[in-house]
Amino acid sequence: VDGELLPDRVPPGGLSGLPGATFGRADFPDTNFDFFPFCGIERPVLIYTEPFEAINDLTVTTTIEGLSGRVRVKMVHAPGENLSARVTLIGHGTERAVEVDLPGESAKAVLTVPQAALWSPETPALYDLRVELRRADTTIDRYTLPVGIRTISVDGDRLLLNGQPIKLLGFGRHEDFPVVGKGMLPALIVKDYALLRWVGANSFRTTHYPYSEQMMDLADRLGFMVIDETPAVGLYFLEDGLDKRNWLCHQMIREMIYRDNNHPSFIMWSLANEPHTARPDARPAYYQDLTIDEHPSRPEAVASFKAMADLAHRLDPTRPVTLVSHEGALEESFEFMDVVCLNRYYGWYMQSGQIEAGLDRLSDEIDLLHRLYPKPFILSEFGADTIPGHHAEPPEMFSEEYQVEILSRTMDRIDAKPFVVGQHVWNLCDFKTSQGVIRMGATNYKGVFTRDRRPKAAAHYLRARWHGEDGG
Repeated sequence: VDGELLPDRVPPGGLSGLPGATFGRADFPDTNFDFFPFCGIERPVLIYTEPFEAINDLTVTTTIEGLSGRVRVKMVHAPGENLSARVTLIGHGTERAVEVDLPGESAKAVLTVPQAALWSPETPALYDLRVELRRADTTIDRYTLPVGIRTISVDGDRLLLNGQPIKLLGFGRHEDFPVVGKGMLPALIVKDYALLRWVGANSFRTTHYPYSEQMMDLADRLGFMVIDETPAVGLYFLEDGLDKRNWLCHQMIREMIYRDNNHPSFIMWSLANEPHTARPDARPAYYQDLTIDEHPSRPEAVASFKAMADLAHRLDPTRPVTLVSHEGALEESFEFMDVVCLNRYYGWYMQSGQIEAGLDRLSDEIDLLHRLYPKPFILSEFGADTIPGHHAEPPEMFSEEYQVEILSRTMDRIDAKPFVVGQHVWNLCDFKTSQGVIRMGATNYKGVFTRDRRPKAAAHYLRARWHGEDGG
């Protein structure tokens, strides 16, 4: 597949001259998203062999009953005569096994683990699930999968891990580094996790595409909670190419859940980031008299996201589903989501330089949306571009002091709202973008670390706050 940016692709591009579009970017390359569209093979490509009668897929779900964990395994395999499977769970001083006959092309097994070691950020306990496809005493195929026993659920406006309320602290980020672009570097993956742990984060969102399997395997092992996101960034809902974009979005949801559903670290599916759903005449959500009866969203967008949410819930009923909104208008599609995610840049793009005035609007907007959608909220992006080494007193835009100020004041405001269960700063590190008048050096400078992973003042501030050293 070529890397040409076209309106009917996901993510879309080439929109700046599209009739009726008010959201295209006058950037080069002409993206409808704010990161560089690197091309080429970015991750390892593996070729492997398997027997004709092979294990084709495993789906693992877990529940907790008292002190016991229950592991349910669904296996899909190639058809064959007289096949059976031995399913074994090993780890933390226990070994549980069950034998199942395989009369068709799929089978299910259940293993109960007394005194189960649960997966959590504090103790990311993993078991080895070993599945052997057998005929009589001969093993035909074997697969071992790391498994974490945990539950994730929504209760009112709380997000629960293993039945206990959790608060997400972390970042959005990008697979991006000088010279290699999006090319996978194992050492960089380890470095980024070290930075996340150093700063006190417990989570991140895979902005704005599913990350490499190597990155995700380490999230399981290290205990980071992950919101997994499709590549559907910058969607728009004009009729031009809408059916094709919807089809692509559904396919991406299927592929993401199929690949990632066995990771205990993955706690939520994100269907899209910053879609352009608002009607042209929609009023901003900080108007407190706004009601859903105004129907501020395009009906095509509402129908599209309802179908996407239904698909994700059907494919995986064990995880919450979210949509990440950026427009100030009321997002009607939140009705179909389990968690509300907001990207908001008050004090930066809006009310520039006026942090308190911007945060008053943010507070009003969040309160209004929560009255309409009494669900858990996550402030999934907020922050300010910061040129490393630029200082100002009093703080002014682009200075390191301004970044600290906008992060600290924003977190103080949302910490006072118990239904806001997460705060993800934008961004972990600076990253490359298209060329444009708001992107000096074709770089987004909102990282708390530079593109080559050196800390700005905000990184030290967050470390103190999230490790509790300043009482935050």
